[in-house]
Amino acid sequence: MKVIEFVYPVKTKAISLTGEECSLNCAHCNKHWLKGMYSLPEIDENTKSCLISGGCDINGRVPLTENLDLIKKLSKRTKLIAHTGLISEEDVKKIAPFIDSVSFNFVGDNDTIREVFGLRKTVDDFIESYLAIKKWMKVFPHITIGLHAGKINGEYKALEILKKFGTEAIVFNVFIPTPDTKYADKKPPRIEKVLRIISNARVEFPDALIVLGCMRPGGRYRRELDEKVVGIVKRIVMPADTAIKRAKDLSYEIKRFEECCIL
Repeated sequence: MKVIEFVYPVKTKAISLTGEECSLNCAHCNKHWLKGMYSLPEIDENTKSCLISGGCDINGRVPLTENLDLIKKLSKRTKLIAHTGLISEEDVKKIAPFIDSVSFNFVGDNDTIREVFGLRKTVDDFIESYLAIKKWMKVFPHITIGLHAGKINGEYKALEILKKFGTEAIVFNVFIPTPDTKYADKKPPRIEKVLRIISNARVEFPDALIVLGCMRPGGRYRRELDEKVVGIVKRIVMPADTAIKRAKDLSYEIKRFEECCIL
């Protein structure tokens, strides 16, 4: 029987190690998404897993090793996912014993890295970090479709690179125009373009886990995208009712998961 997994990550909490602070002020975020994250005191016994995240420094690093004692302590209570940002192999080895899986934002275009993140880094730096993580931990590369002001600019290149170096999974997010950011007035990419990229990944990575992640526009856009992606992806995070209906109409066995989609 065909199976699809719907993910409702109510038992995973995202922790920011930096509060609402970030040195990058990215064009698509500008610290906005840090505001919804938790602090350590808010983690209770009902939390089954945590995403360790936070703002980046000027080199694109999340301060994981600086908080290693906290991570060690928390790993004894709950499963941990880490959002590393750019990271050296030395730092990867320090955190690896305590982390169950890694969320790594993978970008395939130098202009996007410079103009969206404001980083003086290149695609090669992202490849280096990805390979370091992949060597020591389970890693789920994330590709945000339309990250560069809603334009398709490097997504196919990112897939080519992942094809070269290998991956067991890809999580796709979609650019969300966000208030008080440089890209607040931009539009998300057309759904047809999003579907083309995800479908391409399905063909190029036939054995990989393909996921539609939590970060994507809401409203009519989400309902249409979620419905059309059924049959292409294996997991959908917080699916719209249209996706649930289509899965039932197509006689899928529906499984429900209540933690982060990369566990």
